[in-house]
Amino acid sequence: MSYPVSITFPFDSIHLPDEYLSMEAVRDISTAAEAAGFTTGCVTDHPVPGSRWLDTGGHYAQDPFVMLSLIAAMTTKLRLQTNILVLPYRNPFLTARAVSSLDVFSRGRVSLGMGAGYLKAEYKALGVDFDARNALMDEYIRAMKLAWTGEDFTFEGTGYSAPGNRMLPVPHQTPHPPLLIGGNSRLAIRRAVELGDAWNPFFAPAGVVATARTASISDEEDVETAMAYLRAHCEKVGRETPPKLYLSGIYMIKPGYSPQEAIDRIGEYRGKGADGVGVGISVDNRAQWCELARDFGENVLAKLDD
Repeated sequence: MSYPVSITFPFDSIHLPDEYLSMEAVRDISTAAEAAGFTTGCVTDHPVPGSRWLDTGGHYAQDPFVMLSLIAAMTTKLRLQTNILVLPYRNPFLTARAVSSLDVFSRGRVSLGMGAGYLKAEYKALGVDFDARNALMDEYIRAMKLAWTGEDFTFEGTGYSAPGNRMLPVPHQTPHPPLLIGGNSRLAIRRAVELGDAWNPFFAPAGVVATARTASISDEEDVETAMAYLRAHCEKVGRETPPKLYLSGIYMIKPGYSPQEAIDRIGEYRGKGADGVGVGISVDNRAQWCELARDFGENVLAKLDD
């Protein structure tokens, strides 16, 4: 099996609608990524971001489950990942239903990356208590896991309750799609250990922390420190097998990029225990996006296991 490398799709580029906002774009980009050998395609989640954040470096996002459904229809083996879904924005049973449906119809290709988010204006617009987001995050994960059993269940949540409910069909993957816990903080690491299948931090050098609003992870030393904390928390709570590590945003592919630099960068984090990494492509048209994806597949992905 090839080393897992995910690619972030460019469907959030609403300023280039002719290039990225069409079914033709979904077809061309999804099939190019799959043919190139990327393991996973990723989409983001910002249903109604605040204008001030947008005007200072933020970005729009399409509905993640709509986009992943379209991508699933265009591909056969590419994994489908939210990176990340802001879990507290939605009733957990609505999310569980969407994830299960997508996993069933894609024959088990969903990876659910999720986090607590950080945009107060977006929380306000959605009517969710920003200060309660971490408690809601943990609660919602437990609620979804219960719904995914396919058995009758009861659950008392924050502002909702399930007095005796059932959700079928269950996800194709057993017991559910892998839960990748996003966030760079120690709280996120503890959540990954206690409730997740993997920890999915974002490679965030100090220079981009202002817009990402997350703890900085910028080099191998940061990863080593975080992983030491993760292993220590596993020991503390009695988890024998640590969650996997999928590190997002480690490399941006641009015209003129160095394949060897990319291979070395991936190798560095692979050597530090990363079970997979994520990259992006930065161009202004889909033909070049697809061309760079194919080039990366031939000159980087194909050589990772040499």
